[in-house]
Amino acid sequence: MVHEPGLCHAHARTLPGPHQARLRRLHGPGADVFPLGPALSDPGKALQGRCAIVTGAGKGLGRAYALHLAAQGAAVLVNNRRHAGEADAQTSAQQTVQAIEAAGGLAQASWCDVSDPGSGEQMVDQALACFGRIDMLIANAGCDAACSFGKQSVADFRAIFDVGFFGSLYLTHAAWPHLMQQAYGRVVLTTSSAGLYGNHGQSAYAASKAAVIGLMRSLALEGQRHNVLVNAIAPYGYSQMTAPYLAAELAPVFDVSRVAPLVSWLCQPDCQLNGELLVSGAGITRRASVGESPARRLRPQDMAQGLTQLSALPLQGYASANASFAKFLTEVDSMNPSA
Repeated sequence: MVHEPGLCHAHARTLPGPHQARLRRLHGPGADVFPLGPALSDPGKALQGRCAIVTGAGKGLGRAYALHLAAQGAAVLVNNRRHAGEADAQTSAQQTVQAIEAAGGLAQASWCDVSDPGSGEQMVDQALACFGRIDMLIANAGCDAACSFGKQSVADFRAIFDVGFFGSLYLTHAAWPHLMQQAYGRVVLTTSSAGLYGNHGQSAYAASKAAVIGLMRSLALEGQRHNVLVNAIAPYGYSQMTAPYLAAELAPVFDVSRVAPLVSWLCQPDCQLNGELLVSGAGITRRASVGESPARRLRPQDMAQGLTQLSALPLQGYASANASFAKFLTEVDSMNPSA
């Protein structure tokens, strides 16, 4: 079932008890309960009345994103897998929820493992049941196991892809029909500079993050005319995952909270960026892209010289693979390779 953006009165009354109580405190005892509808509209909070799903939100970057989105008025489904033996209150997801609620926000914990093929549907169903709508997806969960290529098994590759790529795919695929139906959505996928450039000892991680870039670009093209905008961020933040690679004295500089404002902006209705790849950390941001140089005819006898010349040419990005090929055809015609 595709849910419309607004919450009907009847559906609002099916919210879990803690949310009912929280909403009545916001509105007063005699008020209608519309948790994400116009009744809670606050022009000072850009995301008031909207719902976000954030994966990997128990700690690190994901937690910072969830807190910032909630501070902007969004209701947040906080996802982080439960570790063995943890009670609800001990989980990192629930601790993030408690921090949001302590600040006056609205949140719910999700403990599904994003590598599970059914995790996307579970999160979407839970968000709709709790908040009545979905507006924003931040696919942040990831994992890495640095190891040289020759020492990694195919199973190792699959494990990293299951979280870093398929974890993003499962959530986005499950939510996509709802976003398209309501003609509104903001999606932020997480990649890495390793996905752009590669890195020694990170072949599996780099490959999974390169796949995220291709997914983002394709979804940006499909979603644009429906006002479903998709971007990717390659964040630099000091966290449990990155601590082995960053000196401890850089922790304050690369505090994860310094990336959160960018992610929050990418989720706002006023943000019209689409199909962009942004590298961000320590309070600064760069725009990245994949590009191609102008074409040159390479003959067998001058391959080395021709490739050296190509490497010195500026690179140009294209809106799509079709646009790239169209330009390539014009170069084929102009260079008359049959001559």
